[in-house]
Amino acid sequence: MVKMKMWQEIVTSIPFIFLVSVLVASILFWVGGVVKAKGKKSLQKLTAYACGEDLPPIKPQIHVKRFFIYGLYFLIFDALAFLLALSFHQPGVYPVIFAVIALITILVLVPVRWH
Repeated sequence: MVKMKMWQEIVTSIPFIFLVSVLVASILFWVGGVVKAKGKKSLQKLTAYACGEDLPPIKPQIHVKRFFIYGLYFLIFDALAFLLALSFHQPGVYPVIFAVIALITILVLVPVRWH
């Protein structure tokens, strides 16, 4: 009985689970390297672009402001989901208040996106 309890404590310990996870991942990585498709390297496969064509000379433009607005939308929705998940144990109006605050911030940010 004592050995069984000790074995359960070892198997459920975090370092043991970590080591087993690393071992399984290493074995899967090794097996993947062994069974991967082996092909000959040609000039087309070694080029930078996937289909062997030259890259277009036009450099894509990145809109930094739009990127940050989308990031802010994600942050708002993420915080809303977190707050709603925490507020469901309290009956009443708290989830509605959190949803209204998120909706107001989104409505404020929508005009900013289009300018």
